[in-house]
Amino acid sequence: MPHYNYKCKKCGFEFTKFQSISEKDLKTCPECGGDVSKLLSGGAGVIYKGEGFYVNDYNPSKKKEAKKDTPSACNNGGCGSCCQS
Repeated sequence: MPHYNYKCKKCGFEFTKFQSISEKDLKTCPECGGDVSKLLSGGAGVIYKGEGFYVNDYNPSKKKEAKKDTPSACNNGGCGSCCQS
């Protein structure tokens, strides 16, 4: 559930509220009852799980090795799968 930061326009009190996305924004300060405004935040960092998403996972030599292992178009070069020599 996302959290939202609010700041009171009257007393300056800042607070965080966990709310679902469908809930309406808060209108009153829990401290003084004044009007509040929602603050913009940087948001949360994105976490990718799995191989190949991280900079340190990329290795150009692995890509070249994979190309060697995969059969390419034969052009009758004796690949072994379509050319029975």
